[in-house]
Amino acid sequence: MRCPFCNQENTRVVDSRPVEENNSIRRRRLCDMCGKRFTTYEKVETIPLIVIKKDMGREQYKRSKVEDGVLRACYKRPISAEQVAEAVDAVETRIFNEGEREIPSSRIGELVMEQLKALDGVAYVRFASVYREFKDVNTFMDELKKILE
Repeated sequence: MRCPFCNQENTRVVDSRPVEENNSIRRRRLCDMCGKRFTTYEKVETIPLIVIKKDMGREQYKRSKVEDGVLRACYKRPISAEQVAEAVDAVETRIFNEGEREIPSSRIGELVMEQLKALDGVAYVRFASVYREFKDVNTFMDELKKILE
């Protein structure tokens, strides 16, 4: 593993521990050259998951797209980066636990909305307004009423 600070290849693992609910391992590493520490995560590589888009086009699943959507919904909200990562991890875990090789983008969107609803109401409504393509104030109000119930 290359050091992100000095780009040397001589690094060693000083601590390893499993990350709960994420099927990965967190490793603390130490660079032998510059002496700085950094963290890496090892994750099992799974079979490629194909996302079926609304227009029936297909593309490979990318965690970064889910993460970007959640981050945009949580913009200027009191939600930590750790909470965002946990929400994305939870969505990803559920996606891969379904065991399908293809998944509709609508299913991913619903899973993201479930996580955001539990995390922050405003973030949920922001995501839902884009995901469900609210056309007017009435559809927006209908979604708000669902949250208030």
